[in-house]
Amino acid sequence: MSHETLIQRFVDYNRRHNLYTHDDKILLAVSGGVDSMVMLSLFVQQGYNVGVAHCNFLLRGSESDEDEQMVLREAERYGVEVFNRRFDTVGEMERTGESMEMAARRLRYDWFNELCKEYGYNIIAIAHHTDDSIETFFINLMRGTGLRGLTGINRRRMNVIRPLLFAERREIAEYAIANKLPYREDSSNRSTKYLRNKIRLGLLPVIRETNPYFTSVMRGNLYRLTDAQLFIEAAIADIRETVIEHTEYGDRIHIDRINSNYPRDFVIYEILNSAYGFKGDTVESMCHALAENATGKRFFARDYAACIDRGDIVVAPIADDDACQIEIDRNDLHAYCGNSILLFAHTDIDNVTDYNTPKEVALLDESKLKYPLTLRRWQEGDTFIPFGMGGRKKVSDFLIDQKVPVVEKRRQYVLLSEEQIVWIVGRRIDDRFRINDRTENILKITKEQI
Repeated sequence: MSHETLIQRFVDYNRRHNLYTHDDKILLAVSGGVDSMVMLSLFVQQGYNVGVAHCNFLLRGSESDEDEQMVLREAERYGVEVFNRRFDTVGEMERTGESMEMAARRLRYDWFNELCKEYGYNIIAIAHHTDDSIETFFINLMRGTGLRGLTGINRRRMNVIRPLLFAERREIAEYAIANKLPYREDSSNRSTKYLRNKIRLGLLPVIRETNPYFTSVMRGNLYRLTDAQLFIEAAIADIRETVIEHTEYGDRIHIDRINSNYPRDFVIYEILNSAYGFKGDTVESMCHALAENATGKRFFARDYAACIDRGDIVVAPIADDDACQIEIDRNDLHAYCGNSILLFAHTDIDNVTDYNTPKEVALLDESKLKYPLTLRRWQEGDTFIPFGMGGRKKVSDFLIDQKVPVVEKRRQYVLLSEEQIVWIVGRRIDDRFRINDRTENILKITKEQI
């Protein structure tokens, strides 16, 4: 593809979707990576009124500082207004208990919106491209999502646009090289620690070997899925007005008000996912409980709890003192845990090659476990025997010793077998459940951020 073709497609994509005009003042989020550097070049080349915002999250040492210096230098060369902010991301994670990705996302968008108000920018441009959108599709597919999650990344949401969604990563890189644009490579993009990178580096190359036109096919699929989702959202908005009653105890979803001609479970999912953040398999379990009239049974999203009540669903924010307790059967493959997901795998001791696992992974002797396991927030009075210590310790004291921030401490989960703590989730297993030379079968649990 010629460089002129990329420029023309950039122009045509905006025209077709009416993303911005020459009357707009556009704030470009520029990290220093190839995608955002190409976006900056294209906007300046087309004569738009733009400014540059760069975030230094102070997470990669000298790499982060070198990114910052390059972006500031290039913005000055282009003669555009530039803003730079350094964030104490680690401190923010400790303060709020958020994952790194969530904390960084909130910090940057809050700052972008501040800049818009103070300096008159009315549009924020982010340099996501087709490959990013495809990766998002597979992430959501693997985590169990409705159609909304399968639409990839939106080209526009409120004042945020993504003007490069028409282009592939390869095309953007070729343009940068041909035009001698400077850019920086983020070393974390090569790490398979993150699910997105596992999909990017492992899954998608295999698919592309089977179908060289896969990216083009997926681009068309995502367009069609997006149109279908827009139609569904309009219909669900009308249904919400009919079935949701706002009360002092929470939102009551009147199931009997859903039109019998509609696919009931699908409508319930769309309401619970879009408005409250419940995941697909959690909603599936909720629908099963409804069918069994299991009044009193509770389910949890990150910020909301739902309860079956006489054939309806009542949803309310999770209280600080709510234990958020659920049971886990042996055949469960995963469970949601605040802003994380626990992945369960049963394996033989002979399949374990490395016992020095990170704190996000627990290797447990399965013969010592009694199902169902219980997952809940820790409570005052909880005790366990930390691995490698041999003596009993209060969970509260352990969290203090680990210097866990107060906000994060309140959200700490524990996994129990009967009444015994098996794992302080993401921190330390109990010594009684560790594997030893007599262990044959292992339960491996991996905590991943969502």
